[in-house]
Amino acid sequence: MGMANDLLAAEAGISRMRQDTYAAGSHARAMLARSAGAFDQETIAVGGCERDDRPRSGLTVERLTRLKPTFRPEGTVTAGNSCGISDGAAGVAVVSAKMQQGLALPGLRILSTATVGVPAARPGLGVVPAVYSALDKAGISLEEIDVIEFNEAFAGQVLACCDELGLDPARVCREGGALALGHPWGASGAVLAVRLFAQLVTRREGRYGLAAIAAGGGLGVAMVVEAAVGSC
Repeated sequence: MGMANDLLAAEAGISRMRQDTYAAGSHARAMLARSAGAFDQETIAVGGCERDDRPRSGLTVERLTRLKPTFRPEGTVTAGNSCGISDGAAGVAVVSAKMQQGLALPGLRILSTATVGVPAARPGLGVVPAVYSALDKAGISLEEIDVIEFNEAFAGQVLACCDELGLDPARVCREGGALALGHPWGASGAVLAVRLFAQLVTRREGRYGLAAIAAGGGLGVAMVVEAAVGSC
């Protein structure tokens, strides 16, 4: 995955500086969000630990530039602009619209999902066709989406996908993503759904949300949701 995304960044023309700048921004956004209590209602204490210790305060671009390439001598992917493999879990309940209505609980209405295969040598690009497919199925444009959560596996990968989609990276993971919060394998997709719920339902910061993640082996998965604050 590391080598594949290093090569992806090179082929997409994503510079080391862009990657380090994006990574530093993810940490800064996560720290700001945490200090504002943005994660309080979506996390629970485990073993006396009440908050993630992954986000780094004061992580600057200058500090990141000191790190050496991890996967090839001339590469641009480092430990600093890659996600951390962290412990973590998330819970998501999927129910029918009828059940949600009967329970009278707020939630996210799934408008569409998409799973798309891409060449295994560049799995990180799977986000792009998956997003296009999910948006097309939902009949919604990217401009109409209020909250966007991509799994930040590598800064270069996120930036390459944003460039392909014509998407401003500033719209992605507005409260930090996996670069700052970590990438718990087997849970990161559910984490994205929880993040959408927190912003769209709990804090009512918009109507539509988009989550997308790339999987090793050549898959992209995306989901478009709508806040269902009242009954369906």
